[in-house]
Amino acid sequence: MPRGTLCPARIIRDRHGVAAMEFALIAPLLLALILGILNTSLIFLAQSGLETSAEAAARIIMTGQAQNAGMTQGQFQTAACATLPPFLQCNRLYVDVTNVSSFSSASLGAPTFTYDKNGNVTNSFSFSPGTRGSIAVVRLMYLWPTTNGPFGLQLSNTSGNNRLLQATSVLKTEYY
Repeated sequence: MPRGTLCPARIIRDRHGVAAMEFALIAPLLLALILGILNTSLIFLAQSGLETSAEAAARIIMTGQAQNAGMTQGQFQTAACATLPPFLQCNRLYVDVTNVSSFSSASLGAPTFTYDKNGNVTNSFSFSPGTRGSIAVVRLMYLWPTTNGPFGLQLSNTSGNNRLLQATSVLKTEYY
């Protein structure tokens, strides 16, 4: 064989660039894994922030501040919104406050959101903070926007590529 001609056996034995080729094969999977971990961790961070806000909002009900001030649902939602971390938006927050007769009768399930033809939420949630010594259920719900990840990773659980995050606090109001 003349010099400079490539022999198939010689090409197969050549080990130059093997690491680059292996990385090129593995890189898409590695990138998909990193993006999936990032999306999941952002959802956990948002859920944690919502839980903290729910505790603060429930405290307003528990101590009678909402009842003594005669807060409306909108005013209470504004107060709850003030406790949200900066990365959560107020326009995606929904508040539901109900009274129950006993702790065991508290409904803790996720609500079903309904949407109009433009994709806007049409639900109307209740606001009944109760009186002294009553049992209240405070639910903060947040629609976290998600994107479809690589390889079919889909973290949304409601329509419009949103994930419903919910933080619930069941409490007995103090004798304020």
